[in-house]
Amino acid sequence: MKLTDEEQAMLAGEMGEAKRWAVDHQVKVGDMFDAADLVPVSQAHMMADPESVGEAGTRFVEQLAEHGDKVAIPMITDPRGVDLNYYMPLGQTEAMADIERRFIAACEKLGILMTNTCINYQTIMPPVRGDHVAYGDTGVVIYCNSVCGARSNFEGGPSAMAAGLTGRTPRYGLHLDENRRATRRYIVRRQPEELTDWGVLGAVVGKHAGSYWEVPVVEGIERSPTSDQIKHMGAAMASYGSTPLFHLVGITPEAPTLAAVGGERLEATDITGTELDAFRSGFGNTGERVDVVVFAAPQLSIVEMQQVAGLCRGRRVHDDCALIVCTSPSIYYEAQRMGLVETIEKAGGKVLEGTCFYNQYAREIGEANGWTRLLSNSAKIVNILGGYGYQPALASMEDCVASACAGRIV
Repeated sequence: MKLTDEEQAMLAGEMGEAKRWAVDHQVKVGDMFDAADLVPVSQAHMMADPESVGEAGTRFVEQLAEHGDKVAIPMITDPRGVDLNYYMPLGQTEAMADIERRFIAACEKLGILMTNTCINYQTIMPPVRGDHVAYGDTGVVIYCNSVCGARSNFEGGPSAMAAGLTGRTPRYGLHLDENRRATRRYIVRRQPEELTDWGVLGAVVGKHAGSYWEVPVVEGIERSPTSDQIKHMGAAMASYGSTPLFHLVGITPEAPTLAAVGGERLEATDITGTELDAFRSGFGNTGERVDVVVFAAPQLSIVEMQQVAGLCRGRRVHDDCALIVCTSPSIYYEAQRMGLVETIEKAGGKVLEGTCFYNQYAREIGEANGWTRLLSNSAKIVNILGGYGYQPALASMEDCVASACAGRIV
């Protein structure tokens, strides 16, 4: 890889041990992907919850922080694994909370902003078209690539940390024009309506595409989705297909036409209502018991918080069911100020600040509370939680709240 004089100085240790480690890491990653050089990035976003980081990862970040170095660009964080204001009632332990506290302290020492969100594109300095960034959460990456027109690969935790320290990332993958052109073409034959419909559509397209290196282009969407709708679509597509970029013809910024992304040369595959219904039918049946209803993955926007609160108003969650809502700290504050948190919790739900259900020791929480049957409106989370000992079911936001109050799928 070609390095600038400044990057060579970092690699030689002239700018501190943390930056030396960071550039060394990036050179190794870049060599693996045949990157010609490093590209400057304006932001970094790191996914590093305590469940995945553990003791070893926490100690590693503490050692980086001990050198006194600081991140070179604005760097933010994905949801945490422990809401430190409310963890013992969930069945989380003091040991889990202690790892969280230590990790937060090390990040703050490095100058990292503890935003604790997977919806930074809805809350904190969304990137703009053509902006090179280094993001670590799959839902964040696919939204910012596709909807904002920014440029990022999926950055693992160490790679995101390295980008924050150097202000650079290896120039490969979706930082290159040629890798952003469509490789798969789909035509939607039934229009999605509510959030779960968009998530199901994303999941089906993701399953078809099936690879990080495929770029789907989707035709047939008759109206522009809201930010929340396309958020659910992208999060599910990334979960089921490892997809980091998609194009919606006439909607997303790089695809004003099919030809603009090279899609006219591709054979089209229809996404039919029958296929969408078949996917959805695999997750839960009317009348089944529900232990916990979860709104998360992605975290809720302020609009979604208002919608959930409206559905909870004047109702009560069933004694044998729990209702969990996850949102970012900034939106939690706004929702609290507007009385939305109070409304949800008055109905018997619980709003968690700065976490997301699947990366907060979901298996241990389930075992501690005896939860196995889980219901959500997120196609992403039902894909993940089947591997954590749950029997997940999928329904609209309205039906999820009604089911929480009934204790069974309505």
